[in-house]
Amino acid sequence: MAKKHIVVDPITRIEGHLRIEAVIDENNTIVDAWSSSTLFRGIETILQGRDPRDAGLLAMRICGVCTGTHYQRSIEAVEDAFGVTIPKNARIVRNLIQGALFMHDHTVHFYHLHALDFVDVVSALSADPVKTAKEAEKWANVAGTTAYIGGEGQFKEIKERVAKFVKQGRLGIFGNGYWGNKHYKLTPEQNLIGVAHYLKALDIQREMAKMQAIFGGKNPHPQSIVVGGVTCVQDIENPARIALFKDLLKQTTAFVKQAYLPDVYMAGTMYADEATDSKATFTELMEGKGVGGEGGGLLNYMAYGGFRLDDTGFYKAETLFPSGIVYGGDLSKVEDVDPEKIAEDVTHSWYKGQKPLHPYDGQTIPEYTGLDKKADGIAYLKTNEKYSWIKSPIYNDTRVEVGPLARMIVGVARKDERITKYVTNFLKRGNLPTSVLFSSVGRTAGRAIETELMADVMHEWADELAKNAASGDLSTWTEFDFDKVSVKTKGKGMEEAPRGALGHWVKVEDGKIVNYQAVVPSTWNAAPRDYKGRMGAYEASLIGIKVANPEQPLEIIRTIHSFDPCIACAVHVVNTKGKELGVYKIDTQCSI
Repeated sequence: MAKKHIVVDPITRIEGHLRIEAVIDENNTIVDAWSSSTLFRGIETILQGRDPRDAGLLAMRICGVCTGTHYQRSIEAVEDAFGVTIPKNARIVRNLIQGALFMHDHTVHFYHLHALDFVDVVSALSADPVKTAKEAEKWANVAGTTAYIGGEGQFKEIKERVAKFVKQGRLGIFGNGYWGNKHYKLTPEQNLIGVAHYLKALDIQREMAKMQAIFGGKNPHPQSIVVGGVTCVQDIENPARIALFKDLLKQTTAFVKQAYLPDVYMAGTMYADEATDSKATFTELMEGKGVGGEGGGLLNYMAYGGFRLDDTGFYKAETLFPSGIVYGGDLSKVEDVDPEKIAEDVTHSWYKGQKPLHPYDGQTIPEYTGLDKKADGIAYLKTNEKYSWIKSPIYNDTRVEVGPLARMIVGVARKDERITKYVTNFLKRGNLPTSVLFSSVGRTAGRAIETELMADVMHEWADELAKNAASGDLSTWTEFDFDKVSVKTKGKGMEEAPRGALGHWVKVEDGKIVNYQAVVPSTWNAAPRDYKGRMGAYEASLIGIKVANPEQPLEIIRTIHSFDPCIACAVHVVNTKGKELGVYKIDTQCSI
């Protein structure tokens, strides 16, 4: 049997446009793969010539999901350029806004973007509500808590509601799934738990968004962060606002611990055979022994570090997530991150360029070369040439993966006490080997572990803010002389976004931006091959995966979704000739 070329376009349930092409052999095993983003991003070009103090308000439009993190990274890049250290209140408030974003983003990803890769909605219709309630309690016990939905009544009601939709042919958000695919492994009762929590998560994510809005002003696109600090003075000095934040945090933490974590234990256990090819112990992995499971991919993990815990300034403070790089899944070794070793290559990207460039010197010049139209009527990627609007980031001439799993891997390798505690507790409760982390299932588990950690530490931050405000410290902004610092300077904002290492780089001359580059998590992970032909993280993760039904590429989607793709962060719109599609002018003086 000849090899078969599969095209999955678009990959659904993500933000943005993503195309995956794969080659499977006679055993339906993927032997080659390519990742392509099919839209262009021009935000960097738009920012040229702007006042750097306004950059954040434009840069946040890079993405419609993690708007606040692009906003903050952009502001921090300018603060780094100007040598500004923000007050304690501003640091804590920024941490709370970002922490709420992490909780919101991870919860939405697992339930509304990724869960249906594990949960068969139609199978849930044959579940016994009584058995389902017992099953939910069982996995909650594994997580050391009680079930979020108690008793059979709610499960029965949800089952009947979904059954009604199916009978009427109105599956809606559950339509067009690969229901019945043999690579779904949950029982009917487990599937009903997943569906029930999916629906509950629609409500709980709204409360998480409110947390961001309390100090951010609104969600999405918060507006309370400015160069030098934050503007939400009245929210900081009002105990009722902090109390409201803490109340919402308590409600959402309950869902994370009583629903999200148990569901990940359940899925991780049922899909454990895909998650590991070895039973290496934690000690063995700390000694550099063990291999990755299905979807492991590059096994090189990088984290910039993030969430400052003191006020010693950028890149000096202790952080919640440590920075570092782990190669080959070897937890016994971790290297420091050197920002000077970051570069972007465009050999297989639809941009002009001759060599990898550091972001300070980066260029965003479109050079679209099209697709290869075959006789079968399908337009394929020109995989030997340029085939994606995403550039190929490299660190020290190496391809790396970023994201929640990378943060957990680096944290354990750094022997960070807090992260190591949460990771080992998760594995111990689930009776899972550490090697399960190096897989698609491991990425999903890493995200859940991080969400629990974030929920817990945010209680500490909220108390810290309340205590500081009660002491009379209401400082929220550091004054600086823009005219003196904006002659010629440059700065970077490098921290962790929900999906991984995020960097914004800015050059300023005579008070205006002369160059701006953003290298985002989905650029690191979704990138095409580089100048040496080496795969990006998405591509590498697909190699060796067996597809049960090539007409239903569930395994491809499940693996790619484990990264939580957000392709709009990496691309935006231009026509095929690289020209502007339109110019719009807003008259701010217009009255109605």
